[in-house]
Amino acid sequence: MSNRSRRRRDEEDSNLIDKVIYINRVAKVVKGGRRFSFSAIVVVGDGEGSVGFGFGKANEVPEAIRKANEKAKKTMKPVPLVNGTLPHEIIGEFGAGRVLLKPASAGTGVIAGPAVRAIMEALGVHNVLTKSLGTSNVHNVVHATFDALSRLESAEQYATRTGKDLEAVYANYTTPSAAAAAGPA
Repeated sequence: MSNRSRRRRDEEDSNLIDKVIYINRVAKVVKGGRRFSFSAIVVVGDGEGSVGFGFGKANEVPEAIRKANEKAKKTMKPVPLVNGTLPHEIIGEFGAGRVLLKPASAGTGVIAGPAVRAIMEALGVHNVLTKSLGTSNVHNVVHATFDALSRLESAEQYATRTGKDLEAVYANYTTPSAAAAAGPA
């Protein structure tokens, strides 16, 4: 790999937001004592609508995080966003884990548990309501969240599929100050 392409890849990587969601220590009992290994779940996003996650295992924590980080960069996918929130409500499922993702108006913030919060922050979502409905197992919650994100449609696609007016879909995402300026309806 040439220096120019390596430098370009490093510049792209420097713009990414990576967050360690979970680190697990596993002990294997052998004849001489215990052997420890570590696993890590990492989420990587650009803060502008692309996100991915990875799972890495190694005998040292930094190596597990590095492996997970590389896998997360490879799995990055774009997600449709509208004014810093999601275009519509959706439930993602994986195993016994179910995660509800609901769009919120400006000023709400990210209302989520630790795993889903890390994903939303890496994605660049500033206003969202979430609820973990099934298991609290971090692996299942992360997979369920990504299931929901992969099934999200753009606001236009959602409006045509459900038969709603596009203005009615966008009305959910107006800022509180803009709604107050418009006056009572």
